[in-house]
Amino acid sequence: MDLNKLYFDHQLLLLRGLRSLPSRKRDAAARLLAGQIGTFQRALGAAGANRWETAALFTLAGTA
Repeated sequence: MDLNKLYFDHQLLLLRGLRSLPSRKRDAAARLLAGQIGTFQRALGAAGANRWETAALFTLAGTA
């Protein structure tokens, strides 16, 4: 798994996906990518893993 590719995909989804995907699909995809980043970071022992894992639990609107 390439962590930089996950970061890139997540950013792209948030920036470009705002116009092209319905919000539910965009939010679900963003949560999935955030979860993958968090899992990868957790395996590396990165301190920021918990932030990504938390982001995976909530939509971009801030609700579960």
